[in-house]
Amino acid sequence: MSTHAKIQEIVTSHPVVLFMKGNAQFPQCGFSGNAVNILRSCGVDKLHTVNVLEDAEIRQGIKEFSNWPTIPQLYINGEFIGGSDIMTEMFQSGELQTLVKA
Repeated sequence: MSTHAKIQEIVTSHPVVLFMKGNAQFPQCGFSGNAVNILRSCGVDKLHTVNVLEDAEIRQGIKEFSNWPTIPQLYINGEFIGGSDIMTEMFQSGELQTLVKA
């Protein structure tokens, strides 16, 4: 299975997916930690995380898959939402809470 196909399968198999450095219990960068905290604040209890530090192909492949250069990256219902900055803006506006409950 290609890296692209593997990523596609991950984002379509789970309602909320966060590609991040570390995991939800132990984020390994501030942006990833911020992303996890935002999702918890939105009431997301079924968060699927992918630690990009454990797989170099996924780490590079996700940037190509989304055409987005940074990690973390959030997907909701198979759709790329954005990184930490976009998540923060959407959380502050209430838009993210609406998306994760849909």
